[in-house]
Amino acid sequence: MFAVVVAFVQIILAISMLLCFVRGLLGPTTFDRIAALDTFGLILVGFIGTIMISQSSLAYSEVILVIGILAFVGSVAMSKFLERGDLFEHH
Repeated sequence: MFAVVVAFVQIILAISMLLCFVRGLLGPTTFDRIAALDTFGLILVGFIGTIMISQSSLAYSEVILVIGILAFVGSVAMSKFLERGDLFEHH
């Protein structure tokens, strides 16, 4: 029964990833694309988490941390770049 629930969650996450990918490609604004990319990264973290649960392993925990950090830093950097036009302050 537990394997069925994990498989169902993985299917829902895969559909969500597909929808975020489409939103990233077709988003009317760049901010929509940034939000879709960040959401895609978080859904990927959840998908890898379900793989870890199904395998009863902690082997991918570092991968989850790296993906989460990269998604956060990437969306913050892109938002800052779009708002100000550069990433670093020039004095």
